[in-house]
Amino acid sequence: MINDIVSDMLTKIRNANLARHHVVQVPSTKINNNIVKVLHKEGFIYEYEEMKQDPQKYILISLKYKGKNKKRIITELKRVSRPGLKVYANKKEIPRILGGIGIAIISTSQGVMTDKQARQNGIGGEVLCYVW
Repeated sequence: MINDIVSDMLTKIRNANLARHHVVQVPSTKINNNIVKVLHKEGFIYEYEEMKQDPQKYILISLKYKGKNKKRIITELKRVSRPGLKVYANKKEIPRILGGIGIAIISTSQGVMTDKQARQNGIGGEVLCYVW
């Protein structure tokens, strides 16, 4: 049994990315779907598709690479908030990742969004992870 589904998903994406796999399969939950949507919208993954086999649902994620030598688009995925230590940021404390090159994925009262969107909306929330 997995206690932290977000951390499990990020680890699977990180490992598949390091091994330069084209597709990775992760469990489908509401929070995982929202994080994958943000990653797709920000251009870190190529595409995703939700699949269903009888007992369970999962997401197939197509990873994105540059050029012939398959240079990775996702350099690092870092989990920030975890079940044992939740990390919250108000609208003034939302972090900037590598001066705006990377993104922070934040769970707010208006849904899961990037740090830039949260600043524009003037809301804070739980900082789920950093991606660059």
